[in-house]
Amino acid sequence: MSHHLLRHYIAGAFVGSSRTFDNVSPVDGRLLGQVCEAGQAEVNAAVEAAAAAQNGPWARFSAAQRADLLERIADGIERRFEDFVAAEVADTGRPVHQARSLDVARGVQNFRSFAGLVRQAGGEFFEMRSGDGSDVFSYTVRKPHGVVAIISPWNLPLLLLTWKVAPALACGNSVVVKPSEDTPSSATLLAEVMHEVGVPAGAFNLVHGFGPNSAGEFLTRHPRVDAITFTGESRTGSTIMRAAAEGVREVSFELGGKNAAVVFADCDFDAAVAGVLRSSFTNSGQVCLCSERVYVERPIYERFVAALKAGAEKLKIGYPDEDGVNMGSLISHKHRDKVLGYFQLAVEEGASVVTGGGVPRFGDARDKGAFVQPTIWTGLADDARCMREEVFGPVCHIAPFDSDEEVLRRVNDSAYGLAASLWTRDLGRAHRVSRRIHVGMVWVNTWFLRDLRTPFGGARLSGLGREGGRHSLDFYSELTTICVNP
Repeated sequence: MSHHLLRHYIAGAFVGSSRTFDNVSPVDGRLLGQVCEAGQAEVNAAVEAAAAAQNGPWARFSAAQRADLLERIADGIERRFEDFVAAEVADTGRPVHQARSLDVARGVQNFRSFAGLVRQAGGEFFEMRSGDGSDVFSYTVRKPHGVVAIISPWNLPLLLLTWKVAPALACGNSVVVKPSEDTPSSATLLAEVMHEVGVPAGAFNLVHGFGPNSAGEFLTRHPRVDAITFTGESRTGSTIMRAAAEGVREVSFELGGKNAAVVFADCDFDAAVAGVLRSSFTNSGQVCLCSERVYVERPIYERFVAALKAGAEKLKIGYPDEDGVNMGSLISHKHRDKVLGYFQLAVEEGASVVTGGGVPRFGDARDKGAFVQPTIWTGLADDARCMREEVFGPVCHIAPFDSDEEVLRRVNDSAYGLAASLWTRDLGRAHRVSRRIHVGMVWVNTWFLRDLRTPFGGARLSGLGREGGRHSLDFYSELTTICVNP
């Protein structure tokens, strides 16, 4: 991005505001630029623009026209692909190859897949005979909620934002987006693309800012907002849910996880080690789907701990564009303080630190960044805080188990219920165990692989509702039944 002041996008125009905050690199602490902070006035303007669009040209778009627009947005992201990669890398510090292959690629795919889906999404049709013998026809139509507030997190900024924006627009809603204050750049670029491809004014609006007493709170409390979708911390989800109760607004939450990986003795050992290495340390552990609790069947436990230690110590930490780099920084110094707090707490709770547990030293500008070492613990009791609370950093705890029943009990003993992964060659056992784990998603012999048509979401503290494929269309639209007695 050429300009270093990131502005809001409201009613089809980029607008500034008097208050700004710093956007800081998590890699070396340098100032990347300033970001405008939305107050109540900017949020009001964005919501009013979104509401007005529901009665303007945007309201007259057919499903096919909306699908065409989504395709143009996907083309627009592709045209500026490297700009999006650079924005994502600057804000998050993640390796460039990951931003290319995962974040930006999936952003494009999200618009394309929902364009395809909305073209094919017909309603239901029923025929019945009424009391007087006439044929009665009932059918369903999808209508937009109206104004949807989208609050997206910092860990996969573009991927998770587009995964909400695409279906919301596909269903004909207007959106007001508030990205995380830590990752404002790719959302601003997306607004530029929306502008370039001719998205009607007010259909897509962007406000920057923080949560409490800032853009996030003003947006979720706004009475003209009809539905709220949020990805982020479970505590924030509770706060938003209280705000959404006023006016009984629809909510969809994808919240935290304390996910388990279960490694059975009959697994493909090398594949399981590589899989758990990925599921614990990808994106420096800052993915809600990462495994922080690893349970290994006793016959292979010692061998597995040694192999995962060797793998973690081979991970290359460094600059996003360095050759062979596997792990970047954490998102911010504030988040690093939280993660290091858990590293200290684990030792106080009796953990053995197998590897890591501190801050890497580089001897250059990276020492001003927010890096931590990939860390493995053993020896904690199941009721330790570090076994129950989400750290959201590059860390896992490995514990041995002896039977299916035992490991099921321990895996399910959690306030969260987002995801789990199983590593076994016995598919009968995989099916049996998977059905009994209280989570929204179970992977068998893989991790982070998703067909975009499948439902995604969690149980308990991990969230509410499902998004993905038709399930997204169900959340982002209202169904109306029309009954006709000819």
